[in-house]
Amino acid sequence: MSWGTELWDQFDNLEKHTQWGIDFLERYAKFVKERMEIEQNYAKQLRNLVKKYCPKRSKDEEPRFSSLLSFYTILNELNDYAGQREVVAEEMGHKVYGELMRYSQELKSERKHHLQEGRKAQQYLDHCWKQMDNSKKKFERECREAEKAQMSYERLDNDINATKSEVEKAKSQLYLRTHMADESKNEYAAQLQNFNGEQWKHFNVAIPQIFKNLQDMDSRRTVKLGETYKSFADVERRVIPIISKCLEGMVSAAKSVDDRRDSLIVVESFKSGFEPPGDFPFEDFSQNIYRSGSDGTISTPKIDTMKTDPKHSLGKAKNKLWLFGKKPKGPALEDFSHLPPEQRRKKLQQRIDELNKELQKEVDQRDALNKMKDVYEKSPQMGDPGSLQPKIAETISNIERLRVEIHKNEAWLSEVEGKQSARGDRRPSAEVNHHTPHGRESPEGSYTEDPSQEHRSPPQPDPHEFDDEFDDDDPLPAIGHCKALYAFDGQNEGTLAMKEGEVLYIIEEDKGDGWTRARKQGGEEGYVPTSYVDITLEKNSKGAVTYI
Repeated sequence: MSWGTELWDQFDNLEKHTQWGIDFLERYAKFVKERMEIEQNYAKQLRNLVKKYCPKRSKDEEPRFSSLLSFYTILNELNDYAGQREVVAEEMGHKVYGELMRYSQELKSERKHHLQEGRKAQQYLDHCWKQMDNSKKKFERECREAEKAQMSYERLDNDINATKSEVEKAKSQLYLRTHMADESKNEYAAQLQNFNGEQWKHFNVAIPQIFKNLQDMDSRRTVKLGETYKSFADVERRVIPIISKCLEGMVSAAKSVDDRRDSLIVVESFKSGFEPPGDFPFEDFSQNIYRSGSDGTISTPKIDTMKTDPKHSLGKAKNKLWLFGKKPKGPALEDFSHLPPEQRRKKLQQRIDELNKELQKEVDQRDALNKMKDVYEKSPQMGDPGSLQPKIAETISNIERLRVEIHKNEAWLSEVEGKQSARGDRRPSAEVNHHTPHGRESPEGSYTEDPSQEHRSPPQPDPHEFDDEFDDDDPLPAIGHCKALYAFDGQNEGTLAMKEGEVLYIIEEDKGDGWTRARKQGGEEGYVPTSYVDITLEKNSKGAVTYI
């Protein structure tokens, strides 16, 4: 259906309609712009959120828990998701909003041209109508003047008193007016014919063509709106596969959370190798009571060593249970010798890994500088090779320093691992004495030999009772001796300080916690790291040995 044939007389309404169409297009463009700004702000807020919850320190320093690693994966996927929202905003700005604004300017220009053509056609038709109307009015005036001249001539012609000259003058005036009326009649007819022709052209040719152009313009606008509606959706649809991958990555990260692995990491990170505290020993206070009985009754002798204040005993036992729970009082040593062997091994391995990373960076920098130097030597115009020499020398110095540090730490690590393996090798032979039957305890608390058993070790104290005060009345017998391979400061409560090469007496074997109980020649007792000493046990040690 054509506007030109159906709406030939609705120029003003069509003008309003086309203006409404452009206004609606610009309104939709504004909607797209606001949606684009929402996407930009959303992406920005997502990135800020990711930045806020990203680790402040290097990931190498973070615990490697699966739940933590999964969360970092989710943050990375969310950052990629934010990137896709930025892509949506950018595509909307370029392919939808930008296209709409460009097309809006074209529509405005085209509409202005078509309306100008319509107004020109209307103005020309109005001009033709005015000419026709003026000729019509002139013809009407001339006809009235001719009628007046005829009436005047007839009146004078019938008047007997009128002179001949007056009659002739009236006749001449009638002829003049009649001639002018005929000329204005012909002019009016010509103007009328011309106006009718122009009016036909206006309403059958000019206006239909202009309205058709406006109709085509409005149709293109409608089609363009439909295309931009589709583009608006396509921009979102194109990023859906990537967004789906981001969400799938989040789901995979959630599935990779492993509680057993995290628990194992906690154990490996914090275990010290110490055994948990054992049960409190039973303290028999009834031995202080002398029982009266028959002559054949053997009375229980008084044992002074059991006279202990209950509160003091409880506090003492508590100190024994938490013998190694306190942190070292002294400063940390470079080789971590103040730590238990397992923790020392971990710290040394971590330091070696960090030094290797720094070494690799320095090596890469040295190679890059050497390549740049070669380029400068081949093309002097690009730079002075000599200017790179100080930096190369500094890098080489750093490489040598790092290699020395790595070698030193690797030596310490080898010592720790070697001592741990050596201790494991010695243990089977040492357990021969450890598991031999204990000697019988006399009523007086002394140790006697059993003739039927040749190899008998003296009774050992409760392995979980760490006596930090060593105030027993009867000191434990020595079951061997050891030589200190390294110096040990013994700053922890219950430990024994020793110097490198010092010889100590072994009074209690390593129970598997990495510590051996020893006594100095001066009588001072305490625990020393098993990996720090070379132990020699007496194969024929018996219950009654010479006390130091």
